[in-house]
Amino acid sequence: MERLDKLLAATGRWSRKEVKELVRQGRVQVRGRVVMRPEEKYEPADPIAVDGQTVSCGAFTYIMMNKPDGLLSATEDRNQKTVLDLLPEQYRKQGLFPVGRLDKDTLGLLLLTNDGELAHRMLAPKSHVDKVYLAHVDGKVDQRDVQAFARGLTLDDGLECMPAGLEPLEDASRCLVTLREGKFHQVKRMLAFCGKPVVRLERLSMGPLKLDPSLGPGQWRVLTQEEVRALSALMG
Repeated sequence: MERLDKLLAATGRWSRKEVKELVRQGRVQVRGRVVMRPEEKYEPADPIAVDGQTVSCGAFTYIMMNKPDGLLSATEDRNQKTVLDLLPEQYRKQGLFPVGRLDKDTLGLLLLTNDGELAHRMLAPKSHVDKVYLAHVDGKVDQRDVQAFARGLTLDDGLECMPAGLEPLEDASRCLVTLREGKFHQVKRMLAFCGKPVVRLERLSMGPLKLDPSLGPGQWRVLTQEEVRALSALMG
């Protein structure tokens, strides 16, 4: 068990001094009860909320980001900005890394964590974790493309792609692509192979984790305990 102020400060969202002020103002609840003493001790798994919002105080940190255009999905780069540059210093010190890379010009859901085992399991093809993308293409997706994706594609360079989902939307210049693997530039390469080059790409979901519509490009938030539990359940 740990002091409440230490648990909350360890999330990187507040300093110990700020936590004590939150507690003094009656804004912190544990197990549904308002706590007035920051030195009280609790388990990291206890349900803790600040201003009514659940805060994960577990051993690992999980962050959902709506990745904007122009940033690298990397932890550091000498010449270009990365998604880690969008986070406060407290989080950058926690060893977070992206779970699955998005291209520099690809937008949408990016999971950042320091939980290596969960990241490995989510990315392993044998885990069968669906990743859904919204693609805008130059051209019109048709049923031949849908059937080709369903069979699995072997690209001109010999890359073999597992069967994938392809769902045309509206005027068919937009489509949903569902993959269970994540090879280099895979969505773009598969659609280009079908003669429908991608002009914009956005990831919408990974397994049970869906992009929060309230997050604008470049915005992020810590996962709720419910979201963490859903990921943990998926991974067994």
